[in-house]
Amino acid sequence: MRGLLRSLWAILGVLLFLLLLFISTPWIVLNMIVTPGARALRRNIYFLHHVFTPVFLRCIGVRLRVEGLEKIDVQRSYVLVGNHRSSLDFIVNAAAFPGIYRYLAKRELTKIPVFGWVVKKMCLIVDRESRLSRARSIVALRQQLAEGWSVFIYPEGSRNRTEEPLGDFYEGAFRIALQTGTPIAIQTIVNIRDISNTHNALDLAPGCVRVVWDGPVETSNLSAEHAGELAQQVRQIMLQHLT
Repeated sequence: MRGLLRSLWAILGVLLFLLLLFISTPWIVLNMIVTPGARALRRNIYFLHHVFTPVFLRCIGVRLRVEGLEKIDVQRSYVLVGNHRSSLDFIVNAAAFPGIYRYLAKRELTKIPVFGWVVKKMCLIVDRESRLSRARSIVALRQQLAEGWSVFIYPEGSRNRTEEPLGDFYEGAFRIALQTGTPIAIQTIVNIRDISNTHNALDLAPGCVRVVWDGPVETSNLSAEHAGELAQQVRQIMLQHLT
């Protein structure tokens, strides 16, 4: 019975998400028409991160307890990294960050009706099967950091569906941080499995999600050769909260 209720709550959550997206899309489009360019992009991402996501989380009964916000300076650009266990993570990521950023999102997400259009407009897209696409995404990430954006990357690459608290880390996010001298801010979602199951897309329950910020880890005094060491350092910081 408990599993059935969680599945029904998840279905309600999906419907609420789609309804809010349907209501929000005309405003997003209008903003792009009235205020084209980077200003419109920033306003739209601010709306999605700090209006859309808090409203959605409140509607599904999910509260956030965010620790370490005093470590984040919204005037700085960061390479943001976080763990990835559930389909709710991207909502929690956005709501728990006091500023705005651009995601590195996989191309598969662009195929979802309406939501895919928003992803195309707001995120940086990468096709993980294409070496050329991965190379282009690295160039785009560097450009965004140079323009003052923060960027969010999952160092595990995709959702961790194992029983281990973290998957192996790819070095890409850390190489970009090192090559651009950008500090790394670390977000760890501690108890998301209590709210949304890793293995079942239709699993959701009301509750409180604990999110912890660590860092920033400065990179300006390091070279690209330290990417592996840096990845392991950040991984150990996350593991302290997860084990």
